[in-house]
Amino acid sequence: MAQLLQNNKSDMLDANIVDTSDMQYRIIDLFAGIGGIRSGFCNVFKNRCKVVFSSEIDEYAQKTYYHNYNEVPYGDITKIKEENIPQHDILLAGFPCQAFSVAGHRRGFEDTRGTLFFDIARIAKFHKPKVLFLENVKGFVGHDNGRTFETVKETLQEIGYKVYAKVLNTKDFGIPQNRERIYIVAFLNHNIEFTFPQAYKSGKTIEDMLERDIDEKFYYNNKPLYEKLKDGVVRTDTVYQWRRHYVRENKNNLCPTLTANMGTGGHNVPIVKDAKGIRKLTPKECVRFQGFSDDFSFPQNMALCHQYKQAGNSVTVKVIEAIANEIKNVL
Repeated sequence: MAQLLQNNKSDMLDANIVDTSDMQYRIIDLFAGIGGIRSGFCNVFKNRCKVVFSSEIDEYAQKTYYHNYNEVPYGDITKIKEENIPQHDILLAGFPCQAFSVAGHRRGFEDTRGTLFFDIARIAKFHKPKVLFLENVKGFVGHDNGRTFETVKETLQEIGYKVYAKVLNTKDFGIPQNRERIYIVAFLNHNIEFTFPQAYKSGKTIEDMLERDIDEKFYYNNKPLYEKLKDGVVRTDTVYQWRRHYVRENKNNLCPTLTANMGTGGHNVPIVKDAKGIRKLTPKECVRFQGFSDDFSFPQNMALCHQYKQAGNSVTVKVIEAIANEIKNVL
């Protein structure tokens, strides 16, 4: 794996090494995680796109990314010069939310320095891709009384983009998970008029997302925690949450928002009941609730804690597909 990483770094830093002359859209995948945004776009654009660069700092997510896409992402994006990144048409980034400390300053691009969003901005400013696609938690909109979000929009406008943004929920796009996220789409061509996709229902239920023949290690039967769970986990048609000290029932027949710490045994652990007893969701089920196809998998022998973290940190592929389809239409 170390050798693959080294080889991949050398290749990706040469912007001329990838021949994309026959492809209409070249894509870069920043803060890539396990490739959820990439998957959504590639599912829609199919052979009309080529991922020419990816970056992800978490070494375990890198391994999962390689396992599924045969490509090891480069590491820390803050250490990569924008001129060493291949030319591209679409920039994808599910960037982390950080405090900008921008109150009272409102200096646009300058106010983003020291944050990871700045790396998106500097790359976009240098390469001017046709489209930027960004994703973040819903709370990003109201962070610092909305000033952080406004700085992001103003920065993108400052470097030449027309910006659209909307909060969408996974449950409205064919997957029974309650997960709200802010999506930002920006176009270099100001003549483009973009509309976010309309909600739709697929009829999929929680039971449709669950596996069969689950390994005993996922069950709480005959374990100390079972006594705390048995009176609260009684239905087979919903996903409960173990909240460290109590069970929370989700009465809307949706899976609650999956989180990065759900595999640690503490907060927000998703719990279901089936014919064999009470258990936590498997990592495979978690990525199903994120809209990945069953072709997606984790590397063999990867610790469960890393699998759960990666699933919780990911995006919902079906939402990405719906937005990507609208982007494809206007392009």
